[in-house]
Amino acid sequence: MLALTGCGSDSKDEETPKPWDGSHTALEEYGDWVDTGPYASCSVNWGAADPCAASVEAFDLSGCNRSTLGGLDREGIYRLKIRYPLLGDTLNVLGYYGIGSSIRFGEEGAPVSLLGYAVSDWQMDSQTLLIQGKRPWSSAPSLFNTYTAVGCEAPTPWVLTGCYAYCSNGHLLYESTFRAERMTWGREERESSGGLRPVSESPVDLGVPVDVYVAKDHAYVVSINGSEVPGGLTVFDVSDRAHPVFKTSISMPGDSYWNGVWSKGDALYIASGASGVIVFDISNPGAPTYVRNVPGGSAIDVHTVLVDGDRLYAMSPSPNAETLIFDVSTPLEPRLLGRHVLGVPGYPHDAFAHGNRLYISHGTGGYQVVDVSDPANVKLLGGYAFDGMFAHHNAVGTFAGQTIAFEGGERLGAHVRVLQVDDPAHIVKIGEFKLRDVTSVHNLILKDQRLYVAWYQEGVRVLDVSNPTQPRQVAHFNTFRDTDPRSGSGMYEGVLGIRVPGDGYVYVVDDVRGLFIFPEL
Repeated sequence: MLALTGCGSDSKDEETPKPWDGSHTALEEYGDWVDTGPYASCSVNWGAADPCAASVEAFDLSGCNRSTLGGLDREGIYRLKIRYPLLGDTLNVLGYYGIGSSIRFGEEGAPVSLLGYAVSDWQMDSQTLLIQGKRPWSSAPSLFNTYTAVGCEAPTPWVLTGCYAYCSNGHLLYESTFRAERMTWGREERESSGGLRPVSESPVDLGVPVDVYVAKDHAYVVSINGSEVPGGLTVFDVSDRAHPVFKTSISMPGDSYWNGVWSKGDALYIASGASGVIVFDISNPGAPTYVRNVPGGSAIDVHTVLVDGDRLYAMSPSPNAETLIFDVSTPLEPRLLGRHVLGVPGYPHDAFAHGNRLYISHGTGGYQVVDVSDPANVKLLGGYAFDGMFAHHNAVGTFAGQTIAFEGGERLGAHVRVLQVDDPAHIVKIGEFKLRDVTSVHNLILKDQRLYVAWYQEGVRVLDVSNPTQPRQVAHFNTFRDTDPRSGSGMYEGVLGIRVPGDGYVYVVDDVRGLFIFPEL
């Protein structure tokens, strides 16, 4: 059911593992997406028919078990991973890489989109499945790119394999194979396990909700812009966790892409895509009032924020790919201490503070560790990176006297890595935990010896990491409903934000369903 590395079952009744003694073995790094060879026994049937037309005859399906296609569950959303060829200068195949996309079926069982594009033609019967989508060229709307997926077999009702052809203006550019898996908890897994059940669920009307912070018995949910509704801030009174009360929502014209949120004292800090860090006064927690934005001056995109003691860290992708450090000993009056560019690829996406070090998830630049004891003289100590990495989020703690980081990427197949980071110049991977490689991790929260993971379509996953070399799942809850017309079919859908503030509850943000509150395990 689940491809789990270094973990046991998800039963809470399983015998508690022995305390970790600190011993570990360095694990080899294979990356997020691993090429295991073709996903299906089919290919373009050269010369038989036009592979750019909606023709089953254009594909050699002789090695397929096509009789299984009739058993495919033709509804909802299937995440699609395509084994794309990496071509050299003379079109020779140098290798392969994986890309993610989707197939979506409508209420009547007919496909409605492929790779996010409207289906232009399709054929389905007990032994046939062909789906084609078209996208007009922006420069010449009469010309099209076409994307064709042809089923080879359905090994289970929730899995489809087959062949794929990509054409531009009637010319075949790529042929490859794919594997698709349905994104719903109704497959081979229950909706929940380990006693993780919500005590409440509250919709969020502003944009696409992505993050949450809890302070003063209020939940502050921030949203990025949606296709039709701007983002902003939504406030709930959660003094009764089973019955949250909507208090207010705030959105600013031209400044409503709000991706991260944190609080200290009477100050609420919001990461804005247009104006840096926005500071609100929450002395009246149900009615935030705007104070200022920092650092001020020219437009700056801040993606995430983090408070550690009297420090506020703001991770800014543009225009300078920098980390800003503020003194917030007076919370409503942040004072800029430094702006720092690491000089590695990518940009600071998120970070975690532990001791005098800041552990920065630096996108394509990998996972980087810096010394911030002197905010005016930040020093890069080392990092961890591999080809195709997009370091997204992390959490750090001390286990058996060692500093251990739990790192999560954001790409096809991105999962949880466990890193020994005492010596940042020689970081060692000592464990990992994987689910299906058609999805991606989003955020991680470490609370004592539990790791709470916001895992997009895989929902909320709770891992026992008392032995960090062998994370094991102890509970989960799936929020994603792939038949909900509001659910998107992209990779980054489902659970995004998660907080465990220590009040006995877990706060979770789903991009469609809004704010969930669970009891802490």
